[in-house]
Amino acid sequence: MSGSARFSVVIPAHQEERVVGRCLDAFLDGASADVEVVVVANGCTDRTAEVARQRLGVRVVELVEGSKRLALDAGDAAVSAYPRVYLDADVLVGAPALRAVADALTGPEPRAAAPRVRFRVEGRPWSVRAFYAAYARIPYTTDGLVGLGLYGVSEAGRARFAAFPDVTSDDLFVQRTFAPEERVVLQDHVFEVETPRTLRSLLAVRTRTAQGNTELAGSGDEAHATSTGETVRSLLLDARRRPSTIPSTAVYVAVVLVARLRARRAPRTWHRDETTR
Repeated sequence: MSGSARFSVVIPAHQEERVVGRCLDAFLDGASADVEVVVVANGCTDRTAEVARQRLGVRVVELVEGSKRLALDAGDAAVSAYPRVYLDADVLVGAPALRAVADALTGPEPRAAAPRVRFRVEGRPWSVRAFYAAYARIPYTTDGLVGLGLYGVSEAGRARFAAFPDVTSDDLFVQRTFAPEERVVLQDHVFEVETPRTLRSLLAVRTRTAQGNTELAGSGDEAHATSTGETVRSLLLDARRRPSTIPSTAVYVAVVLVARLRARRAPRTWHRDETTR
């Protein structure tokens, strides 16, 4: 732990030996000594911790239990510097983007920030590309998106909640903790999210998202939330103005509805995209 660190990066990682190295390499090459980086390997039976330890300047914490919530809390306990960036192990982001996030969060105000997200859809089937074309148009994405695998919070912003809640979607929780005017999207910087390579895997990911929405609704944490009805209405209005968007809108609505049905049948089953790992 560095007492001179200007900001911290916390990476929870469960069975991520195939991706955690490239995640770290993407920003460590251009990182300076003023950043604390901790990888919390939780419930891992693979080489996640070993791969992370091979990178200079990375601290590794290991937890026996596989729990993202516990990993986030353990990561918080292992670092000291603010602002704080939370990063999924399968995300790609460069050092300049992380520094820009930290710069945007250095003031006393409660803030959340992230670079602009780019969905990697090259080589994906039409259904997956269509889904993400529509996803890029929904209010959740356009109205100050600070989640989807990367978000940073200021010290005052982190003080808004104690421990991370026991929910599936920590990034959705953080998104809803801050009003739109408190979220900063850095349009000049980008982080990349690998999209599922098959429709089956996309449905698995969206089922997990539906579980997260249900959990947050059950907890009463609906501040600054966008309803599914609002999302669909927004897409339908857009389709009326631009008929060329009708096919992607139809795919998005169909995927979301199927995912919600699956989430109701198996509300606590863990789903993630294995096609990019």
